[in-house]
Amino acid sequence: MAHIVLTQADIIRALTRISHEILESNRGPENLIILGIPTRGVILARRIAEIIQSIEPAATAVRVGSLDVTLYRDDLAHGRTRTPSRTEVPGSINGATVVLVDDVLYSGRTIRSALDALGDHGRPTIVRLAVLVDRGHRELPIRADFVGRNLPTATDERINVHLEEIDGDEFVSIDGGSNR
Repeated sequence: MAHIVLTQADIIRALTRISHEILESNRGPENLIILGIPTRGVILARRIAEIIQSIEPAATAVRVGSLDVTLYRDDLAHGRTRTPSRTEVPGSINGATVVLVDDVLYSGRTIRSALDALGDHGRPTIVRLAVLVDRGHRELPIRADFVGRNLPTATDERINVHLEEIDGDEFVSIDGGSNR
């Protein structure tokens, strides 16, 4: 049975906070590129860009795009993978501050793949990571710079992120595990 841990209002608050933190760490929206990791990371990246634009309406448009990491994964030979999505990088990333956005940070392997994919597009000045949920259980030395919610989980639990644009509703839940 799934247990809801974030409501739609919680998600909105988390993304608003993350957006403010990104602006503060970058000292404004200049030279900022926000890249979402498909599928839900792309939607979250667009939302963050919209929030940043609403906070800094006089600034030039925040550049937002997507970075598919499917073919950079180190587990391609170990089973199923999803169909690659389109990568859309808005202009050159050379010298820019790039914020990678994903829905859930778990082992760190997706982010390692994203860093490899990003390297094929240029050399940013700095790369930061924003995630809606950090569930722990890292296998690589990767951490998020901006986190919506830390949700410690058991390895047999699953985090489900539902977003209106894909799922028709909006919440984050945990299911599975021996304690649920």
